[in-house]
Amino acid sequence: MDLPEIASREEFTVARKKLLESEKELSRARDRVNAERRALPMVEIEKDYVFDGPDGKLSLGDMFEGRRQLIVYHFMLQPGSHHLCPGCTMLSDNVGHLAHLHDRETTFAAVSRAPLAEITPVHQRMGWAFPWYSSEGSDFNYDFHVTLDADVVPIEYNYRTAEELEQAGLGWMLGEQRDWHGLSVFLQRKGCVYHTYSTYARGTDLLNGTFNYLDLTPLGRQGDGFFSPSREGME
Repeated sequence: MDLPEIASREEFTVARKKLLESEKELSRARDRVNAERRALPMVEIEKDYVFDGPDGKLSLGDMFEGRRQLIVYHFMLQPGSHHLCPGCTMLSDNVGHLAHLHDRETTFAAVSRAPLAEITPVHQRMGWAFPWYSSEGSDFNYDFHVTLDADVVPIEYNYRTAEELEQAGLGWMLGEQRDWHGLSVFLQRKGCVYHTYSTYARGTDLLNGTFNYLDLTPLGRQGDGFFSPSREGME
């Protein structure tokens, strides 16, 4: 790739101040978007989803662990698959110390459609501290559009129908690989659970600290993986 041109300190400072204005504009835009996200209407979860965890069966409400908020990362691991998604793995490696989320009434957990017997050895080998549950036999993955199977629910990913995915050049997502990544947020209030937000594709970029560090460097992310800005149509 082309490296930046070499300049004097004075020239660098002029260019840096110009970039600073763009960074400030981005920060203000991000604050506005964050406020809009918090103001989204929420939907009550009426279906009784059942998950498998190390201590047995549990409900979506149980996954909150007594806290008010729950962030679920939809980890791409489908039953019988020996492929560990590099993007999901890298993102999971970047999950920080959970105490800081817990201190703010928020629980973080991963959910996959693979059975717990297939999740547990991966979880232990990778040494991740967050809980990781199986949604095997549940509609959870389908209802939150991270498992694409038209025989179960109409296909939708990142708020695009199958036809819209095709039109965006993403028809390859409709092949044998059915499980994709995403993130969903829930709120628990007066004994009820509400869905407040979901995001997919590059919407999970903010969780990947490595990429955010690399975005500060001249070489950038150095790849065209699933989370890369060069992956067309995945915004």
